[in-house]
Amino acid sequence: MSQITQAPEQTQDCDQAGLFALRGLPPAVFAFGFSFRKRAIVRRFLANVQVHFVFRTKNLPVGSVLLLWGSTAVPEQTPQYIRIVRLEDGFLRSVGLGADLIHPVSWVIDQSGIYYDARQPSDLELLLLNTVFSGQLLARAALLRERIVLSGLTKYNLGSLRWQRPSGVLTVILVPGQVETDASIYFGAVGITGNLALLQTVRRANPDAYIVYKPHPDVVAGLRAQGQGESAAKQWCDELVVDSAMQEMLNQVDEVHVMTSLTGFEALLRGIKVVCYGQPFYAGWGLSDDVIPVTRRHRLLSLDELVAASLILYPTYVSRRTGKITTPEQALDELVAWRSGEQKTKNAIYGISWWRKIMRIGLRIRGRSR
Repeated sequence: MSQITQAPEQTQDCDQAGLFALRGLPPAVFAFGFSFRKRAIVRRFLANVQVHFVFRTKNLPVGSVLLLWGSTAVPEQTPQYIRIVRLEDGFLRSVGLGADLIHPVSWVIDQSGIYYDARQPSDLELLLLNTVFSGQLLARAALLRERIVLSGLTKYNLGSLRWQRPSGVLTVILVPGQVETDASIYFGAVGITGNLALLQTVRRANPDAYIVYKPHPDVVAGLRAQGQGESAAKQWCDELVVDSAMQEMLNQVDEVHVMTSLTGFEALLRGIKVVCYGQPFYAGWGLSDDVIPVTRRHRLLSLDELVAASLILYPTYVSRRTGKITTPEQALDELVAWRSGEQKTKNAIYGISWWRKIMRIGLRIRGRSR
């Protein structure tokens, strides 16, 4: 591996690392295609940047920055001189599903690509390739990682039932399902692009292992459609688990096999073996077993270097309490408190507001039709 000494500009104050993504943005930007619900969130995450929401892009001024959500296609007639910046959910998101209209505590603001599109580098990939990680930042990353694991946080922090590893089994493999129409599958899965195909591949390669399949929570909630043939998943696994917390399962399995699922990253945080059949952002750095490596990712990283870039430098966090940009540590504290509050009110009539119940019905109808 070639020695890498060039790094992106880094803040000297670790507490300001979350502001990395906001650098290079002009005082005013334009945004296209955002729902009214998301517009207030956009303004919160972009702090002091003025955001103009537009319905057409062909007459934007020279040198403008245009915000798009995720992998949204650049609108037709957008001038070539427009710079595209993409927004997407961060890796520590919320207590509850984004598809269920739960607001996030973290977003990523990517000026190069987006982290789940393996076809080209993203800001995260460039950070992982080029950053010279200081001892202070790595110590901070190690502590953050330990706190995430000890608190049992994952991206959505869902599930209430306990899961018990079967006794007398040598190897337990967890296969997390994904929404097959998700952009991370379209832009990051290579070869295997469906949940059933993944399960079949894992079973054939590990005939003696105990394989547990956990469908994606959006699918379980009825907010998104099952994948093609996914109803036959039970034929290829030893157990299908629906409502157990992901942390509960990660604590008891030996391996996690994924296409591009964030569960692979969450497993790495916990020191679990991860096999990647696709090309997620955490693959290619010597930490996972990659079936089809990303050749341009030629740097070997430690786990804490991966954490430092992915959870400290790359995302932007906004406090649920103050509405202002905050640190990942504070966001972690708020997520723990949020989860605790959700558990206390889980069975209360006011646990889900009336408008969210109505929206959920509409989302389920739309999800089944996809």
